[in-house]
Amino acid sequence: MSSTEDRHAHWQDVWSTKDHDKVSWFQDDPALSLHLIHQTGLRRDAAIVDVGGGRSPLAGLLVEQGFSNVAVVDIAEAALARAHQDLGTLGDDVTWIAADVLRWRPAPGLFDLWHDRAVCHFFTTPEDQAAYAETLRHALAPGGIAIIATFAPDGPERCSGLTVARHDGASLSALLGGDFILEQERADTHVTPGGSAQRFCWCVFRRL
Repeated sequence: MSSTEDRHAHWQDVWSTKDHDKVSWFQDDPALSLHLIHQTGLRRDAAIVDVGGGRSPLAGLLVEQGFSNVAVVDIAEAALARAHQDLGTLGDDVTWIAADVLRWRPAPGLFDLWHDRAVCHFFTTPEDQAAYAETLRHALAPGGIAIIATFAPDGPERCSGLTVARHDGASLSALLGGDFILEQERADTHVTPGGSAQRFCWCVFRRL
């Protein structure tokens, strides 16, 4: 699924037809994301982007905690519209961006922190992985932080009907290239709404 049109059609269908709290990646409490973000010591006016945020509550929780420059980018307009609706008036304080992350080009260095839980592992070809790294390199300011969570080497091989690329810190470092220094790697287990355990690898990188 390498074209923007195919990716858009797939995820637009997912978010238009499925209950958000029934999909395997549903997480009502993004505790680890919040912990890692706070651990960076970011200023409350730092620019944060949640990549592929879908209907995650993370953006709203960040706004509630005083972060004033939070954006969510997702390829599916349906996900963004529902997420905005979920947050009510709080959603007006989030910037919602409908874009394919592989083709998206915000202003260079616009963001201080890039958060991606379970998007990067859907990019399985060298071309798509290179495009992901290029977007990240373009969007993140020098010295900025990237928090990326993917299925671990012992995690699922497929998700949402799609083959995934499982990673550890070494493979993500190779994917991102020498502009990014791995500062932290940790394992985590996500339990799906159906009760299945999924092994994740979480990595924190700093851009040079």
